[in-house]
Amino acid sequence: MSMLYQFYETQRALLSPLAEFASASSKLYSHPLSPFTHTPQAPRVSAGLNLMHRLSKEYEKPEFNIHSIKADGVEVAVQQQVAIEKPFCRLLRFKRFADDMPLLKAMKEQPTVLVVAPLSGHHSTLLRETVRELLQHHKVYITDWTDARMVPVEVGPFHLDDYVEYVQEFIRHIGPEVHVISVCQPTVPVLAAISLMASRGEQTPRTMTMMGGPIDARLSPTAVNNLAMNKSLDWFENNVIFRVPTNYPGSQRLVYPGFMQHTGFIAMNPSHHARSHYDYFMDLVRGDGESADFHTNFYDEYNAVLDMPAEYYLDTIKTVFQDFALVNGTWSVKGELVRPQDIRTTALLTVEGEKDDISGAGQTRAAHDLCTGVDRKHHFHHDAMGAGHYGIFSGRRWREDVYPRLRDFIAQHDSRRAAAPKRTRTKPVAASEAAKVSGLKLVPAVQAPVPVAAPIARKRAPKASPKRQQAK
Repeated sequence: MSMLYQFYETQRALLSPLAEFASASSKLYSHPLSPFTHTPQAPRVSAGLNLMHRLSKEYEKPEFNIHSIKADGVEVAVQQQVAIEKPFCRLLRFKRFADDMPLLKAMKEQPTVLVVAPLSGHHSTLLRETVRELLQHHKVYITDWTDARMVPVEVGPFHLDDYVEYVQEFIRHIGPEVHVISVCQPTVPVLAAISLMASRGEQTPRTMTMMGGPIDARLSPTAVNNLAMNKSLDWFENNVIFRVPTNYPGSQRLVYPGFMQHTGFIAMNPSHHARSHYDYFMDLVRGDGESADFHTNFYDEYNAVLDMPAEYYLDTIKTVFQDFALVNGTWSVKGELVRPQDIRTTALLTVEGEKDDISGAGQTRAAHDLCTGVDRKHHFHHDAMGAGHYGIFSGRRWREDVYPRLRDFIAQHDSRRAAAPKRTRTKPVAASEAAKVSGLKLVPAVQAPVPVAAPIARKRAPKASPKRQQAK
């Protein structure tokens, strides 16, 4: 098992020429000037070779490719900048430029958001559509986590505690007027980061939005949760942790390899992925370029994965999925106890997808039971009906359902529009009025968390294929 990563790299090197040959041969049977294009079965041969190329090629980290957006109907240029560069993460800023002075002034007055992307297998570009929508009405920053195999071992380890400190540093850099949005895995460390800042008496963000994350993984456990809860920490260390091969800068670093994570993603819904690839083949045969492009765009992102630092991965398994340390009130970050009840001046919005098969129903909403120090009128929750895990931050469900509510929630609690819990002297928006305008649900009175060790079994939400999730 210790040589698995090396075996994978050898296989990848052997398949690379085959992938390029398949790509060139596919074009030979599809290019309009090629005589082979007019032979019998040429569309099927070309489609088969194209599919072979995509199944055997290596997928590099995609780019955000956000160069412009429309704000108030005006085309606005966007430049990607690096605000902070750390060994394991870059803080990116998407700065907008416009020649229209009234529009430029209006954009400068818009809220600032920090999107904390997950460090759980995929690159931060998975949130490309999230960023693009947010840029219409916000100044946007995002965490861009580094592939661990590219970080030299001399830099040292990266633990879950370090993740929390990174988030705190980014919040301090942007300033207390920021609105923090965490998607999936980072909901837990983001809540910890803001809790620790509140316990120290620091100013905390205006709002925190948590989307599809395992705040309390005991609730409605999914296949992902069950694997993490039913295997020992030693099992994970002995079966999924490997050293980076010598052909990468991070040679000899212990990691949870991206190719193993990708295998796990596929294994969750193998029949759906097989059907999706067959549909892609048929789309190519029929000449349906739009559907084929949809497939390639999705899988270019889905198949691009990164290695996670082993110590961070094992910390997450133990803290979030085995000890349930956050909800049990036993989590300490470098000696400081994480106390979400100390948060008082940060409004909270949680978002869950009805068909989320990664973070089960109620897992994210559990944050409201922890943040008892925040006035109840600043607790909001939204269930995205029909949305899977990816649907709450990309696709039609995100654009038409989730984003408008998130935008209104941020606007209602921004210092220039309304007051968050007793932070400024501006007149606060009434809770009932805020809920009516945004379409969000006020969360009822919450109780202080009670330590419970045993998992709570509840009915799982139905599964949806990645292709359908993306479409939603």
